[in-house]
Amino acid sequence: NFEMAPDLARAEGIEIESVVIDDDVAVQDSLYTAGRRGVGTTVLAEKICGAAAEQRRSLKEVADICRKVNGWGRSMGMALTSCTVPHVGKPTFDLPEDEMEIGIGIHGEPGRTRMKIKPADEIVEMLMEPIISDLPYKAGDEVLLFVNSMGGTPLIELYIIYRKAYEIATKHGLKVVRNLIGPYITSLEMAGTSITMLKMDEDLIKLWDAPVKTAGLRWGV
Repeated sequence: NFEMAPDLARAEGIEIESVVIDDDVAVQDSLYTAGRRGVGTTVLAEKICGAAAEQRRSLKEVADICRKVNGWGRSMGMALTSCTVPHVGKPTFDLPEDEMEIGIGIHGEPGRTRMKIKPADEIVEMLMEPIISDLPYKAGDEVLLFVNSMGGTPLIELYIIYRKAYEIATKHGLKVVRNLIGPYITSLEMAGTSITMLKMDEDLIKLWDAPVKTAGLRWGV
């Protein structure tokens, strides 16, 4: 579908650019996807590129900004429960109450590792290590840290996760200059979280800070 839609638009003479977000460090390929999946960077790209478009930047420039965001963003998620797609009527995968799934996708895809439930700090360490090691962040880099609920995780637990993720980022010399915490890219009722880190530069910070008034994001207005 991602390839067909641009082709159909071009056939009608519509100028179009296509960017596919693939920030998930949990998998390279799976039974459900070819290549990496898109996770939390999707939300960040939509906000930043939306601000660029509102400034009337060219289509090519907006697409180039989106590609930069995709290249600089990394995510990984975990789940304590599966989710139930309404038309299927049963959980996407079975997960015992005392186990957790590391590396799940936002469409209910199972993860890459299943294990007994660990304390929150250990879970965050397991998510942050692949994120930081996948993209060559260096000390002094400015980043946006995004802790997302998969749908069934309350805000108080997200703040516990953010505390540890912030601590790990800081220990690596990274400067967390912006953050986002909440249920922004979810999998129905799934209990779990994803962590996203996006390297920022001056232009991305300005675009992130630009006023926004939507159902999900609102500031500067």
